[in-house]
Amino acid sequence: MQLTGLRRTSLFDVPEPAVRMDTDVKIRMQAVGVCGSDVHYYTTGRIGSQVVQYPFPVGHEGAGYVTETGSAVQGLRAGDRVAIEPAMPCGACDQCLSGRPHTCRKLRFLGCPGQADGCLSEFIVMPQHSCIPFPEGMSFEQAAVSEPLAIGLYAIRLAGAVSGKRVAVLGSGPIGLSVLSAARLAGAEAVYMTDPIEERLSVARQSGATATFNPVREDVVTNIAAREPLLMDFVVECCGRQKALDQAIRLLKPGGTLLIVGIPSFSRFSFPVDDLRRKEIAIRNVRRQNGCDREAIRVIADGSVSVDHWITHRFPLEECREAFNLVADYRDGVVKAMIHFP
Repeated sequence: MQLTGLRRTSLFDVPEPAVRMDTDVKIRMQAVGVCGSDVHYYTTGRIGSQVVQYPFPVGHEGAGYVTETGSAVQGLRAGDRVAIEPAMPCGACDQCLSGRPHTCRKLRFLGCPGQADGCLSEFIVMPQHSCIPFPEGMSFEQAAVSEPLAIGLYAIRLAGAVSGKRVAVLGSGPIGLSVLSAARLAGAEAVYMTDPIEERLSVARQSGATATFNPVREDVVTNIAAREPLLMDFVVECCGRQKALDQAIRLLKPGGTLLIVGIPSFSRFSFPVDDLRRKEIAIRNVRRQNGCDREAIRVIADGSVSVDHWITHRFPLEECREAFNLVADYRDGVVKAMIHFP
């Protein structure tokens, strides 16, 4: 499937990709999740400086099985089931060598314009380090969802010591739910969730939220502060909304930390300087997942995190446009839409 214009998609017959490098792995895709960043490209044709040149294949949350490997690949063979780590760093720049491959100077990422075609295709070829085996007990859907879960795990790793702390997560889509799960695993005392979609709040409660609030129907700051008069140690913004950032600053206690995960559709945030300064708020941006992919597979496989109820809608490949419209318009209580291959 490829984007062919704003809110336009088409299926194309293209040559089957070939294994060219000795570290290449060819994968027959089985499940691909529709991510909010995919939808940005679908509805606006860009994320910041990354502008789509049509036609363009998107998709980066995926899983499938190996069909062919290069001569230097070890530990993988045809028939193995793998989740996709969509980042392909160079391994040689200053960022890679200092433990920051997610900000690699030459990073290639699946489904990013100018970097790499996406995985909404029957076959893709990836370097071995991007192919993560998962056990037979896991489904392809669960393996695909490990990608956003890894982002939540990384966000909480960046937060630091959250054990015994109080956390608010603004936005209860797949990334917000991933942060919730990671915070619970790390021992957070309380995790409060917000979202304007009631069905997402219901899933958040199933996933262990202390309490949930709908910003359309209630003042989330007042409601959370009534429960937690000392306010939050951490607020994680997962929806890319200015209003949520305003709420975050009000919710944070002095010395608290704001983590920004959401991708906005606009180019600049603003903050109330007086509150930011007087509270000495720390701000951290979260860039993807930085090596948390295998941990995500592990905690799904051992049952520490349940993700099945996050997947609310399923579509065959030929109905990609319907899936993208559903997610883009936040219809029918969608949390995660999954696309399946024949």
